[in-house]
Amino acid sequence: MEGDRLKKALLTGVGAAAPTRILTNYDFEKMVDTSDEWIVTRTGIRERHVVEDGMVGTDLALEASRQALREAELSADELDLILLGTVTPDFIVPSSACILQKKIGATKAAAMDVVAGCTGFIYGLATANAFIRSGMYENILVIGVEVLSKLTDYKDRNTCVLFGDAAGAVVVQAAPPDEKRGILSAFLAADGNLANLLHVPMGGTVDPLTPANFERRGQYIKMAGNEVFKSAVREMGEAATLALEKAGCSPDELTLLIPHQANIRIIEATAKRLGLPMEKVYVNIDRYGNTSSASVPLALWEARREGKVKDGDLVLLVAFGAGFTWGSVLVRL
Repeated sequence: MEGDRLKKALLTGVGAAAPTRILTNYDFEKMVDTSDEWIVTRTGIRERHVVEDGMVGTDLALEASRQALREAELSADELDLILLGTVTPDFIVPSSACILQKKIGATKAAAMDVVAGCTGFIYGLATANAFIRSGMYENILVIGVEVLSKLTDYKDRNTCVLFGDAAGAVVVQAAPPDEKRGILSAFLAADGNLANLLHVPMGGTVDPLTPANFERRGQYIKMAGNEVFKSAVREMGEAATLALEKAGCSPDELTLLIPHQANIRIIEATAKRLGLPMEKVYVNIDRYGNTSSASVPLALWEARREGKVKDGDLVLLVAFGAGFTWGSVLVRL
């Protein structure tokens, strides 16, 4: 078969970074009408990391990328492509991927942002897989990075407790077709009919930021929480199931499920749909909150560091996000 001759996409390095400043649930008790018990019960979050003044997303991406490159034993000038998932770029133009390219010294790499909400890293990883399998590129850096604290309305008790800042990165390299490790399958989907469930109303060309518009606080994240929850449960389960089916694998073969860390109840519902015990699901939402496109690579990095996954293990990465988007990648590390 022709597909058998295509190269494999191998994950050879992982890195992550988070700011040192932490906001706990008790900090939010002083800011809005909420409580630690209310937040933990409904979300599973206890604390989240947020950037200090002057720190931007590419600062976090740079640290995570350097770690991933060191583990892969690859220099930045060997990179062919940088794919950076984010909804909080340093600038509207140019792309954060280009800013990171300069900071890291990847002089030979093409660079582009991937805007797919919290699914940004998964979209980037699936894109890297396609580039490598086609033979176009051999060394790709994929990043998920967010500074959601910059888009968070700290007067909105329903959303302000959810989000944190972080970055995660992986190096993806071409391997021979007979390599047993690598990306086994990928699944991506979207439904623009659900775009209004999670969005930032102002800042684009439809409603540009102006002094008058700031009074409406439209520059911050708006979310229809109940509807997002229902869609996320359905779509995360679908993405996880289809990635396994495409690779001819069953859930009980998984070493670990690494889902987007948005809400502990969504994570538990996804595990239940796959028939997985929570012992086979990685959870760090309690310590980071929802870091959007950074959450999956950050969790992968922690799982490796803690010894919960190792080379040869079968891991399923799955996420959903604004757009609406959802997707999954099944990989043998």
